[in-house]
Amino acid sequence: MRRRGQGVQLAIFDLDNTLLEGDSDYLWGQHLIDEGAVARDRFEAGNQRFMRDYEAGELDIDAFLRFALQPLADHPESSLMAWRETFIDRHIRPRILPAACALVEDHRRRGHALMIITATNRFVTAPIAALFDIPVLLATEPEHGPAGYTGRPAGIPTFQAGKIEALRAWLDQQEAVFETLHFYSDSRNDLPLLEVVDHPVAVDPDPVLTDAARARGWPMLTLRAGDTPQTLA
Repeated sequence: MRRRGQGVQLAIFDLDNTLLEGDSDYLWGQHLIDEGAVARDRFEAGNQRFMRDYEAGELDIDAFLRFALQPLADHPESSLMAWRETFIDRHIRPRILPAACALVEDHRRRGHALMIITATNRFVTAPIAALFDIPVLLATEPEHGPAGYTGRPAGIPTFQAGKIEALRAWLDQQEAVFETLHFYSDSRNDLPLLEVVDHPVAVDPDPVLTDAARARGWPMLTLRAGDTPQTLA
């Protein structure tokens, strides 16, 4: 990760199952089913299968994005926006962890720059980043053409090593100097980025990340045991 001298610190947060108690991509798919926007049997089976693949570290990101972004192309944006507003109130606000808010605010009080980096697409995650008042969001970009969303991603998805590429590109565009990078994540899929930051932290980690964190001496936290972050053994 390229550095340019001394400067401020950057706190980077994964979103799903880190700041949120749940996966916003999966929850959005279930919400579309409930709204009647997609066929229940076909879409629910795909949503669950891709979730299992993600948790196993075996997700085919291209296949998943073809599946997950197609509903954006199938419906007018007015409907999508209305469904998203309901989704945020029904599924996201109740899953914002108080300890996650406390962690974000601790970095804010210390004068650190704040970022969310997530594989979940920007249509779903932009309003969630706003709930945390985190100004920088690096997310998979759904392609948008003259007629609306196309159902395809634009650019490299922010997944696994793609998160490193997106972060490097963002850092190269900044005038600010970042001397220290923190990154918080729950997932084995984020090991590539955790390996290259200054302060990797495993948050309620999955079994593979738990083993990796213990082997490397990384701190581990839980955000699900009260109003403040707690250290995991």
